[in-house]
Amino acid sequence: MSDAITRLIYQHHECDDLLARLEAAVQQRDLCTGQRYFHEAEQAMLAHFELEETILFPAFESATGLLHGPTEVMRDEHYAMRDLLENCRSLLLAEDYAALQAELDTLFIFIQQHNAKEEGVLYPMCRAHIGDLGALLAHTHASCTT
Repeated sequence: MSDAITRLIYQHHECDDLLARLEAAVQQRDLCTGQRYFHEAEQAMLAHFELEETILFPAFESATGLLHGPTEVMRDEHYAMRDLLENCRSLLLAEDYAALQAELDTLFIFIQQHNAKEEGVLYPMCRAHIGDLGALLAHTHASCTT
C-alpha cells in the first residue's frame, strides 16, 4: 500500500515540475515550449485525477462508507483545477502572458494546498482503511512523466 501512495505522491511532484517548466516558458514568452509543457502538464494532471477518481476514491469510499467526506472535497477541487487548466489554455492560445502568469500562480497555489490535504489527510486514511490498493493501482499507467 505504501508503494501505491508513494507513487501518487511522486506524481504530484512530477506535475509540479511540469508546471514550473511551463511557468518558465511563459516568463520567457516562448509560446511553442509553453504549449508543449502545458499539454504535458494538463495530460499528467488529468491522468492523475482519473486514477484517483476511478480507483482510489471509490476504494476508500467502499472501505469506509464515507461518500461525502474527504473524497468529495478532493473531487470538487479536481473540477476547480480542470477549470483553471481550461482558463490557462485559453490565455496561452491568446498569448496573454500576464494573465496566464497570474492564472498559473493561482493554479500552482491551489495545487499545493490540494496536495497537502491529500498527502496529509486522505492518503494516510487510505493507508489505514484500504487493503490492497497497490494491486489496483498496478493495473493503471497514470503518470506525470515526460
